[in-house]
Amino acid sequence: MKMLDNQFLAAIREGRKQIGLWVSLTSNYAADVVAAAGYDWLLVDMEHSPNDLTMVLGQLQAIEAHGGAAIVRPPWNDKVMVKRLLDMGAPSLLFPMVQSVAEAEAAVAATCYPPDGVRGVAGSVRASKFGRDTDYFAKANAQTCVIVQAETLSAIAQVTDIADVSGVDGVFFGPADIAADMGLLGQHMSDAVWDVIMDAARKLIARGVPVGTLVTDSDFAARLLNEGFTFVACGLDTHILATGADALLAKVREGTKEK
Repeated sequence: MKMLDNQFLAAIREGRKQIGLWVSLTSNYAADVVAAAGYDWLLVDMEHSPNDLTMVLGQLQAIEAHGGAAIVRPPWNDKVMVKRLLDMGAPSLLFPMVQSVAEAEAAVAATCYPPDGVRGVAGSVRASKFGRDTDYFAKANAQTCVIVQAETLSAIAQVTDIADVSGVDGVFFGPADIAADMGLLGQHMSDAVWDVIMDAARKLIARGVPVGTLVTDSDFAARLLNEGFTFVACGLDTHILATGADALLAKVREGTKEK
């Protein structure tokens, strides 16, 4: 057997627009529901959700069953966690709060086997179909997608240098944390925040670097893709559930006559 190429990595390298969804409900069943919709990629979140490794495994299996591209965000830039996620078959990782070139280099190193990095070696793991992919060790480094998050003004000031780190495949802007760093906590859709993001994003786009983000406004998500962003998540499963439940209840209450 041969290791399959990373479809998400190939798509962003070719500049094909990728529409994604955030997966935070920690359930393989919920992941199954949204993966069937046909999003290009789904992000399984460990930073801001109560996901553990077993939960993530079930969600990866559910997403892959529908042919979607799975990305996992580890809780931190930690080589031990990264090793375990890669061994269980996470093809792409989104590293939160990368603040410097050195931190970007550490993220890349954690995903690569020596001599290119520091990833520990195990033979019979899910990533290699338990040793059945005979070319896994030869291809794994090149087929693992590494995306780093720029989430502060300091990171944005260094973003071109961070993006230039060998092995970094894309930069993801975190508007909520950028807003907080600007003293605009909770105002992540404000013009001031997006002026900062767009200025940095345009510099990267001009250099051919794939850029992405997460927003919950579908029109704005489409606008970003039209303006050069390569991968944009247009919602979260938790947000869809909460707003859908609220809207349904409000509609029924509105149509119910008081006795």
